Amino acid sequence: MSTRVRSYSKINLGLAIGPVREDGFHGLTTLYQTLDLHDLVTVEARRAEKTALQITSNDKRVPNDERNTAWKMIERALGRMKITAEVAIHIEKRLPVQGGMGAGSANAAAALIALERELDQALPGPDRLRLAAEVGSDVPLFLLGGSVLGLGRGEQVYPLPDLPALACVVAVPEVGVSTPQAFRDWDLLELTQASEADRLEKLSLAYASLYAEPGTSGIIRGSRPGNKQGGSEQLRNGQENDLAENTLLSLVRTGVENDFERVVFPVDPSLREIKRELMGTGSEAALYAALSGSGSALFGLYRSEKDAQAAQQRVQHAGVKALMTTTLPRSEYWTRMFAGVTRPK
Repeated sequence: MSTRVRSYSKINLGLAIGPVREDGFHGLTTLYQTLDLHDLVTVEARRAEKTALQITSNDKRVPNDERNTAWKMIERALGRMKITAEVAIHIEKRLPVQGGMGAGSANAAAALIALERELDQALPGPDRLRLAAEVGSDVPLFLLGGSVLGLGRGEQVYPLPDLPALACVVAVPEVGVSTPQAFRDWDLLELTQASEADRLEKLSLAYASLYAEPGTSGIIRGSRPGNKQGGSEQLRNGQENDLAENTLLSLVRTGVENDFERVVFPVDPSLREIKRELMGTGSEAALYAALSGSGSALFGLYRSEKDAQAAQQRVQHAGVKALMTTTLPRSEYWTRMFAGVTRPK
């Protein structure tokens, strides 16, 4: 059997950029959140006397050699497992390239997960995370899923209590954003080392404060008037929505933002306008809207599917592709990853 895996995407609920470290990377603090939008990664592997890798894709922009993160992941994983194998990887792209949604990183994590199932052998958890960090800064988060705190250059990952699923709209402009160039533009802002370090600490404290009371973000709600504890499914869903909404609003009140917006929006002002369309006004306004990673994708999170549909229509009316989806909690991330995704060789 070949193994087919949903390779999910991510957004960043805030991202603070710190000073350049000795290794040449910038320090980061971010809160990752996985989304239901995904690519599909299919891996077929069998043990052989010599390792041979092949990558194909429906998108010509996807590298089919050692430049590909999935190739790097498989090659290094086989080395750590001390296995030689013939491996064929097919990546069906549905997510934007250079979109800031972690698509390439997710492909690498999905390829590893599929390879382990194909060979019936897995690396120990810590080794998997170390390997993922070597391949790319965003890769480790996709070995956790859900709400994940990212530190270091983003590769130091810590699972956080999950937010309930929220309606989400992702705007996908045609323009691409180069992450290395975005970092270079950030450096040109000539922020002081002290102020940069303070930004990381401020955002880290903001995230920590949200989870002062595990599972409730520090907000404890009693039963609603006229309802008994342990009531209907509708009540439980309402309480979950309250939790998600209050958590996000608490985060917004801390002044959380994505630092990349400060350098990406001036280069392409149309991205700022897309964020405004996602945000909306009045009762339909988003709980939170921002650039994802360095872009160019942007997202909005909403109280209801109806509000999300209104945002999607606003963005599409402006001539930009907009996708409806939901955030993906950790349990669903793993439960749905393999659902109906194997086929005979």
